[in-house]
Amino acid sequence: MATRFLCYLVLCFLRAEPTNAGVIQTPRHKVTGKGQEVTLRCEPISGHSAVFWYRQSTVKGLELLIYFNNQAPIDDSGMPKERFSAQMPNQRLSTLKIQTTQPQDSAVYLCASSLDTELQT
Repeated sequence: MATRFLCYLVLCFLRAEPTNAGVIQTPRHKVTGKGQEVTLRCEPISGHSAVFWYRQSTVKGLELLIYFNNQAPIDDSGMPKERFSAQMPNQRLSTLKIQTTQPQDSAVYLCASSLDTELQT
């Protein structure tokens, strides 16, 4: 079947309405072919210092990819570093980039923010 050879990365996002003071993710939905590059943007809630990127797939469930606190990456142990990268250049923006998309990248990608976070041991 021809669709077996065509891979789609479907990215679905939760997005706050402009009147709501929630996290804003763009693009809201993204479908791309195999081998493409995708950049996802997250605008955290104003005043929040911690930003989290998650991936939810049917195979692995919800996974933490990376989180930032005060723009510094704190835990990126869940991120496949060979094709994924994330940045938080300022308090108002974080990006997640996927290079050379593959079938296993098909998932819902989510961003969240909080005032502060404390590591649990």
